[in-house]
Amino acid sequence: MTLADIGAAQVMRAVEEFDRLGRRAFLERYGFGPSRTYRLVVDGRSYDSKAIVGAAHGHLPGQRPLKPSEFSGGLDHAVRLLTDLGFRVERSPAVDAGVGVGVGVDRLVERIAKLRVASTAGGPRLYQPITLLWAVGRALRGEPRMLSWEETATALRGLLGRHGLRGERPRPDYPVLALHRAGLWSLEGHTGEVPSAHGDAALQQWFSEQRPEGGLAAPVHALVAGSGQARVAVVEAIVERFFDGLDEVPLLEEVGLYEDSVADDPVRDGDAGPVDPVAAAAQYEKWCALVDRREARDGVRYRERTVRDPLRSGPARRAVLIRCGDRCENPECPGQPDDRTDRGLPLLEVDHVVELAAGGRDHPSQMVALCPNCHAVKTRGRSRERLREILLEVALERHRRGPLPS
Repeated sequence: MTLADIGAAQVMRAVEEFDRLGRRAFLERYGFGPSRTYRLVVDGRSYDSKAIVGAAHGHLPGQRPLKPSEFSGGLDHAVRLLTDLGFRVERSPAVDAGVGVGVGVDRLVERIAKLRVASTAGGPRLYQPITLLWAVGRALRGEPRMLSWEETATALRGLLGRHGLRGERPRPDYPVLALHRAGLWSLEGHTGEVPSAHGDAALQQWFSEQRPEGGLAAPVHALVAGSGQARVAVVEAIVERFFDGLDEVPLLEEVGLYEDSVADDPVRDGDAGPVDPVAAAAQYEKWCALVDRREARDGVRYRERTVRDPLRSGPARRAVLIRCGDRCENPECPGQPDDRTDRGLPLLEVDHVVELAAGGRDHPSQMVALCPNCHAVKTRGRSRERLREILLEVALERHRRGPLPS
């Protein structure tokens, strides 16, 4: 069968599956990255067009889903199929509110550093950072980029009320308009010019009358949805600038950015083949640079659940997983399990050789990737002290050498 055999029924089954799993899990299941140019729109919700078509093929009798390498998502293939079936497909704008499609991590962090915010005696107001973190958390979970104003306002009023630590009022119109002016937020479905983020009654009246849909600017959303490094850098930049002297952990927990998974990239089965050693080495250096900058600025931060802090252990964990080449780093490993996780990842656990509570560093030079058996020996085995000495030397040597060749 070919793309032409796909009908509207198969597309809608894929759409329903997307809604049920969430964007991130759906893309991971079928091995697709986020759509950069074209988006399928169904009932006001946006979907990755090429991924939907690939999954829809698997709903044909006796057929399997298509891989990204097996067809094109452009005008002559997936887009034409969807439009011929009567679906609405939108092209992402080349420039969205002043932020180019090719926006990179450094440029996004620079924009966050230059945000214009009101200040108090204790520090900058948290309206915009709370809104950004909420949106980044939604992107991580694969939720739709755009939301109705009613949904946005309800979510942000609650977050501002619970985490506005510098006297912020539950006024979501302020940060949304400020971020729109900064080129980080899209507002659609309104008429006339968007007002500036000033005043009270006038702003409330505008949102009450216009009820725009809103969300992160498309290129920003694509970046933080598809790159663990981008999410870590954005969260780190926000915390560093806005939360000095404050405890950001409750907010990060609520918006879903306090887990190590914040640093993970989507796993794509379509990306088969050996990893480029040059690219792996460059990525390892980037993760280590994030860890080094954080450690140089803050040292070791002692607080409850420090080891789960994604601003630190997330990048370090990703660096170790790149370095190990999918293999247990214990030189005495009797045999790593051949099985893999549901996401296609090797059965490995990243471990601190010297625990943080005992003065260890949250750094790749003191961390190793271990299979479940070796991790159990290192944690509970009679030979654990000898093994820890070996692993500490291994971690340092592997860190100096960099990623293993595939």
